[in-house]
Amino acid sequence: MKILDKYILKSFFKPFLATLLIVLFVLVMQMLWQAFENIAGKGISILFILKYLYYTTLIMLPQALPIAVLLSSIMALGNFGENYEFAAAKSAGVSLQRLVMPLAIVAVLFSVLNFFLYNNVYPYAILNQSNLYLNIKKKKPALALVEGSFNSDLPGYQIKFDEKYGEEKNLLKNVLIYDLTGNRGNQKVITAEKGKIVTEEGSRYMTFILNNGNYYEEHVKKARTLEKRKKMAASSAVFDEYEFNIDISSIIGDDLDTNKVTNHFRMLTIKQLKDTVPDLKSRYDEVLKNRSKNIFASSFAKELYKYPDSLKTENIEADILNNFEVKEKITILNAALNKTTRALNTIKNNSKNVKYRRKTLNLYDTEYYNRVAFSLSCLILFFIGAPLGSIIRKGGFGLPMILAISVYVLYFFTNTFGRNLAEESTITAFLGSWISFFLMAPVAILLTIRATKDKGIFDVDSFLQPITKIIKKVNPFKKKPL
Repeated sequence: MKILDKYILKSFFKPFLATLLIVLFVLVMQMLWQAFENIAGKGISILFILKYLYYTTLIMLPQALPIAVLLSSIMALGNFGENYEFAAAKSAGVSLQRLVMPLAIVAVLFSVLNFFLYNNVYPYAILNQSNLYLNIKKKKPALALVEGSFNSDLPGYQIKFDEKYGEEKNLLKNVLIYDLTGNRGNQKVITAEKGKIVTEEGSRYMTFILNNGNYYEEHVKKARTLEKRKKMAASSAVFDEYEFNIDISSIIGDDLDTNKVTNHFRMLTIKQLKDTVPDLKSRYDEVLKNRSKNIFASSFAKELYKYPDSLKTENIEADILNNFEVKEKITILNAALNKTTRALNTIKNNSKNVKYRRKTLNLYDTEYYNRVAFSLSCLILFFIGAPLGSIIRKGGFGLPMILAISVYVLYFFTNTFGRNLAEESTITAFLGSWISFFLMAPVAILLTIRATKDKGIFDVDSFLQPITKIIKKVNPFKKKPL
């Protein structure tokens, strides 16, 4: 390796290591802040926090690597331009392409490394972090209760409340509880203005203490008709304080390292995704096929065909309804309306299930293509950052940091936007995953060409000169030579 190559690589790796650690720290702290809002101060051990920090770092590493490559390439090439090292190299006959070649090789290696991280380390970290968080919520079941929606994590109960507050997040406001332990539906309903959750470490019970509420229970026995069920007895009461226990032994027995959720699309490698997508596709096609068969059968479409009739009746009108009396017309129209309504209701009831299956398939399909597309972000962002740094000729953390953040936000936004469109079936999964690459590649090529020709980002003269020439030719006030 030549001395020049060593010097260029040294100039690149110094800011690279610093920016990688800074960016990784910021991303990890952002993710930890969101998680610790729910688990901090709940008696969680330091071992759990260290494990969670470790898995979070592995998850953020594939995202931090492209940003570090982009920022360090802008800084390294900017320093070369600012210190007139480009001019010295060019005077010695060394071109920009030759200077950037070792860095380009490093960018390719980083893309390969990023693919390994994104395809192997990232699923491993997501698997362990998600299950670790899920298990810790089972160890502390109060953490699993989410405000604003019904919670079914506690066995035999449906619980909803408007707000969870307090230092330990165990105080509830506007509580609604359906007691389903009798396996007879929501025959027992409890409402309260305020509530409190009390749990002790290692206890198999969760205690609810409710204040200022109502208790209602229907004493349902076996009755076939609705009228008989309405006549059965019910009890209700108003209470200032009501306390009851919920047995949670069935959900707190697992160890923190137990992995129960293993088939999420982010937890699979690209090989596992490739094996899973065809299976999901076949299931989705089978659902559509069954739905279409049901609609076809319920509409009696099989009977709607032309009978071969050798006897043609001349008195039959083209409008079929005109061949019947008024009462028969009403009967036919009512039957058609009922069948159409039933078919529409069937479609409406099944639409949510079909959309859910389609979106699930899109998530797996998009993730499969994105594993490769996002891994190439190191390469594409390098070919944006390197020429950008040679053009602006500014080193340090000032302007390069602003440019790097702007470019990466644009890249990440287009990638996220494309994936969201693909998940909603607006565009294909392939296009949704690669759209950011297709949009940024022309920018990289344009910047590389302009940097090679030693031109700025926007050369105003190149646009103004043709316009000036045209104006001079058509100028009526131009003096003619004598």
